[in-house]
Amino acid sequence: MTRLLELKGVNSFYGNIQALYDISLHIDSGEIITLIGANGAGKSTTLMTVCGVVQARDGQVLYQGDPITRVSPEKLVARGICQVPEGRLIFPELTVQENLDMGAFLRNDSDGIRRDMEMCFGLFPILAARRKQQGGTLSGGEQQMLAIARALMAKPRLLLLDEPSMGLAPLVVRQIFEIIQKVNAEHNTTIFLVEQNANLALKIGHRGYVMENGRIVLSDTCDRLLTNEQVKKAYLGL
Repeated sequence: MTRLLELKGVNSFYGNIQALYDISLHIDSGEIITLIGANGAGKSTTLMTVCGVVQARDGQVLYQGDPITRVSPEKLVARGICQVPEGRLIFPELTVQENLDMGAFLRNDSDGIRRDMEMCFGLFPILAARRKQQGGTLSGGEQQMLAIARALMAKPRLLLLDEPSMGLAPLVVRQIFEIIQKVNAEHNTTIFLVEQNANLALKIGHRGYVMENGRIVLSDTCDRLLTNEQVKKAYLGL
């Protein structure tokens, strides 16, 4: 497998407060990698450090072997990294279709954009039915689907998902996780999934990392993590 993303000894701070301690992890092309941990463990900060929203003070963030620590977030999108942030952050006054157009703002291949929009409507039929509806009038689950579809319009090689299940009904969560698997398997998109729902995340992932207090404390295949006694007790309620 090709190494797509790697963090080596990364330390990140908010002002003088350290949030990440010597984080090292890697993601190979084609994988779904899960990062699980309690609220406040540093999971979202890890994604924001990859995206350059939070600067790594020490260590390296490598994408396709190149350092990206000082690359601006918009240039990272152009290079194939796209994040669906916690809270979704769609454009509520824009229609579904206009939100998807915004996802493709760096592209100029109009035929490809049209094809990818139809691909997104195929993945999320409810969005096709609501394409002229304002994003802010959608349900929480529909807004999450729109946020993922908008990110896919940028044609990412690496899709970063921050807590996609947050605040959603269990049935909707299962639908979204099925779509995440489909995007990975059928559209050649590597996925870095940060998720508090450890059970679901580990069931769809290939490998996983467990984070506590800004540190990686455990890593293994997702199958093994699901049966790990420490993980079962702390995160799976077993």
